[in-house]
Amino acid sequence: MTGNKTAGRPLLRHPMILALPLLAALLASCGTAAKNDTFDLSLTPATEGPSAKTKQVLVPQPTAVKMLDSDQVVVRVSSSEVQYLADSRWGDTLPNLVQAKLVQAFENSHRLGGVGKPGQGLAIDYQVVTDIRTFEVNASGPRTATVEISAKILNDRNGTVKAQNVFRAVVPVSGADNRNFIGALNKAFAQVGSQIVDWSLKSM
Repeated sequence: MTGNKTAGRPLLRHPMILALPLLAALLASCGTAAKNDTFDLSLTPATEGPSAKTKQVLVPQPTAVKMLDSDQVVVRVSSSEVQYLADSRWGDTLPNLVQAKLVQAFENSHRLGGVGKPGQGLAIDYQVVTDIRTFEVNASGPRTATVEISAKILNDRNGTVKAQNVFRAVVPVSGADNRNFIGALNKAFAQVGSQIVDWSLKSM
């Protein structure tokens, strides 16, 4: 049985050697109707901290390697091999989704004069430039969700980098269902995204 041909809901899209708990979940899913579940991300910024009401910020789309630049959920099965989570996808490509959530978080913080995406015509003071380095569930050992995003505060007036940092969170996965995988990724992103927003406001 392969993840591409079965009518069931296998955990991953491609055949591989699985740890016993994951293999049990794969076999138990056979015979059920196939369905793609669509998932979103959430991000709640801290409401306390320095205000930057005189600043307007641009949040470009994050860069990412091709493996992450899609709506597929990445699961790492070894140090050199990744698969995609079967019957599950993000509601948009991952970079688009991360960008949208960061913009919303900056807006909801009520600590900026303005925030937007490229093409919206803002007079920009700073850009928050990000790169998605890791956004995956590691299934090669104890299951964990890892999110790592680098961020730069770019002065839009002169092109200099005012500050840069790397933010990383690792969250254990409790359970073998797809929703457990997504839930852990969401928690890891919530930590990283909130840190990026708070750090950015303090760095401007």
